[in-house]
Amino acid sequence: MQNNTARGILYLCLGVFVFSMQDAIIKRVSGAYPLTEVVCIRSMVGMPLLLALVQHEVGWRAIFASHLGPLTLRAFILFVSYTAYYMAFPALPLADAVALYFTVPLFVTALAGPFLGERAGWKVWTAVMVGFAGVVVMLQPAGLRGGLFEPAALLSLLSAAMYGSSMLMARKLGTSQAASVMSFYQNWVFLVGAGCTALVLNRLGIVDAAHPSLSFLVRPWVWPTLTDGLLMALCGVVAAAGMVFLTSAYRVARASAVTPFEYTGILWAPLWGFLFFSEVPRATTVAGAAIIVGAGMVALRAAKHPVN
Repeated sequence: MQNNTARGILYLCLGVFVFSMQDAIIKRVSGAYPLTEVVCIRSMVGMPLLLALVQHEVGWRAIFASHLGPLTLRAFILFVSYTAYYMAFPALPLADAVALYFTVPLFVTALAGPFLGERAGWKVWTAVMVGFAGVVVMLQPAGLRGGLFEPAALLSLLSAAMYGSSMLMARKLGTSQAASVMSFYQNWVFLVGAGCTALVLNRLGIVDAAHPSLSFLVRPWVWPTLTDGLLMALCGVVAAAGMVFLTSAYRVARASAVTPFEYTGILWAPLWGFLFFSEVPRATTVAGAAIIVGAGMVALRAAKHPVN
C-alpha cells in the first residue's frame, strides 16, 4: 500500500484550496437558483474532464473493471455530504459553515481504527483536538450571539461525518482504484442524484420552503444569466480538480496523517468572505487560524512515527 505522507498532505491542501473557491461561488448563487440545478451544471461540465483523466491515467475501461458497488456507495455518501454542506450556505455565514465542517478530522481520526485498523498516537489526537479548539476560537463570537444554534449548523456537521466516512473508503479502495476512477463515479452520482432529486420535488409540487436551506434545495429551476451560468460551469472544472486531489490524498497517505490539514480550508473561507461578501475577518479568525496551522505542523511531525 502506498504511503507517502508529504505527497498526501500536498494533495489534500491543494484540494481544500480548490474546493474553497467553489464554496464561494455556490454561496453567491444560492439565493437565486436551486441547488440541484447548480450541481447538475457543475457535474455535466466536470464529466468530460474526469473521463479524460481516467483515459490518461488507466484507460476508460477501468470504469467498469471492478468494485462497482463500493465505488457507487462511496459516491452516494459524498452526494449526501455535499448536499447537506451546500444547503447550509444560505443560512450561515461562509466562515461559520466552513468552520463547522472542519470537524471532519475528528470523525476521520475516530473512525480510522474501525475502518482501516490505523491507530493514531496521542500526539496526533492532541494535534487534532488543538486544531478543533482553534475552530472554536474562531466561532466564539458567533456562538455568544447564538448564531451556531441555527438548525443549518447541523447540516454542516452531518456533512463532515459523511465526508469523513467516504474518505476512509477512498483509502481502503486506493490499493486497486485510481483517483480519477473514484472521482468519475463521484461526479456521475452527483449528476444522477441531483437530477432525480429535482424530478421528484417537481413531481411532488414542492417548490418553496420557509427556511433558506430548504428553499435552496426545492426552488424550481430557472434559466441562469450568462455570468451565473459561467460561474456554475466553472464549478465543474474546480470540482474535477478538487475531487482528484482529495481522493489522491487519502489513497497515498495514512488518514491520521493528512486529515489535520483539512483545517487549512479555514484560512480560505475568511479571504473569500472578505473579497466577495464584504465580511471582515475578526481577531478571533486570525488567532484561530494560527492555532490550526500550528496544530497541523505538530500532527505532521507526529504522523512520521505512527503507533504500531
